[in-house]
Amino acid sequence: MEKIFDNTKNAFTLKSDTELERAYFLFKLIDSQPLVKIGTAVTNFALKAHLPVEGLIRATVFDHFCGGVSEDDCISVVDKMFTKGVSSVLDYSVEGKEDESAFDDAMNKTLKIINFAKEKKAIPFAVFKPTGFGRFELYEKLGEGKTLNEAEQAEWDRVVERFDKVCKAAHENDIALLIDGEESWMQDAADELVATMMRKYNKEKAIVYNTLQMYRWDRLDYLKILHVQSQEEGFHVGMKLVRGAYMEKENKRAEEKGYKSPICTSKQATDYNFDDAVAYMMEHIDTMAIFAGTHNEESSYKLMEIMNHKGIAKNDSRVWFGQLYGMSDNISFNLAAEGYNVAKYLPFGPVKDVMPYLIRRAEENTSVAGQTSRELTLIKRERDRRKGKN
Repeated sequence: MEKIFDNTKNAFTLKSDTELERAYFLFKLIDSQPLVKIGTAVTNFALKAHLPVEGLIRATVFDHFCGGVSEDDCISVVDKMFTKGVSSVLDYSVEGKEDESAFDDAMNKTLKIINFAKEKKAIPFAVFKPTGFGRFELYEKLGEGKTLNEAEQAEWDRVVERFDKVCKAAHENDIALLIDGEESWMQDAADELVATMMRKYNKEKAIVYNTLQMYRWDRLDYLKILHVQSQEEGFHVGMKLVRGAYMEKENKRAEEKGYKSPICTSKQATDYNFDDAVAYMMEHIDTMAIFAGTHNEESSYKLMEIMNHKGIAKNDSRVWFGQLYGMSDNISFNLAAEGYNVAKYLPFGPVKDVMPYLIRRAEENTSVAGQTSRELTLIKRERDRRKGKN
C-alpha cells in the first residue's frame, strides 16, 4: 500500500509557522523525560498555590493539545479542521471530581454536546468517561462482586440513570457515543453497564461504543464473547480500539497486590492484539462498528488494506480512524485527504481542571517508544520544506 503518512505538507496544513515552532518546542520538552517530571511537579505546585501560570500554560501546552475552555471556544478549531475533512470529538477532560453534582455536570455537559453535534456535521461523536458519571470505588466494588449497601445501591442507580439518559439522547439524535476505557479493576462493572446500553440502543446499528484497551491480553476474548451475545440477542457492537493509557499504574498495582498483570508482556504482543481485534471486527463488520484510536502508522495501513481488500468504501460510516488533537497530524490529515473517516479527540475544560489530563498525555508520550521523536522528525521536515530546503 502506498505510504501516505510522510506528507508533511498535508499533515501541518493548518499550522502557521508560529504554531509549528511551538509544537517543535513542546515535543522537544516532552522528549526529555526528566523535564516532563520536573515540569509536572512545578505545574502542579504552581496551580495549587494559585500562582499566575494559567496564561503561560494556556499559550503553550494547553492550546496545542486542547480545543479551548468551553464547547463554544472549540468551534473555531472544529470548523478549521473540518475544512480538511477531519472531524472532532469534543471531550470534556475534567478528571478526578468525585461528588454527585460533578457527575451531574458531566452528564449535562455530554447531553449538551449531543445537542451540539446534531447541528454540526463536523462533530459525529460524543464521549464520556465512566468515572465522570460515578465514583471509581463503586465500579470497583461491583466489579469484585461485592454487595452494595443501601446508600451505595441508590448511588449506583443514579449512575445507571446517567448512562441511560445520555445513551437515549444519543440514540434519539442519531449521534454515536464513545465511552472511554479506564483502569482494569473498575472496568468490569463499566463493561457490563455499557453492554446493557448496547442491548437497548444498538438494535439497528452501533450508537453506543465501549472501549477496549488492547494492551490487556484478555480483551480480544471479551470482544468475541460479547459478539456471540450480540448475535444471539440481536444488537450491534460498537467498539473504540486503543492500545491503552494506564500501563505503569496497572503493572504497579498487580505487583503490589500479587496478581498476574493484565498487561501484555511486550509492546509487540500489544500490537498483535490490537491488529487481531481490528481484523476480527472487520470480519464481522455487518454487525459491528469500529473506531480505531491509534497513533500507530502500521496499524493504520493494515486497516486501510483490509478495507481495500473487502471492498469497503473509505467513508463507510462503520469504520473510523481516531487520533488525539495535537498529535499524529501526519496520520489524521493524510487519511482525511484520502477520503477516510477521521476524527480528532478534542479535549476542553477550565485550564486547571484539564491539567491532570494534559500531564497524563505528556507522560504517555514519553513512555511510548518513538512517538515523540517521530513528531519531532516530521515537524523538522516541514520546517525545512517551508524554508525551501527540500
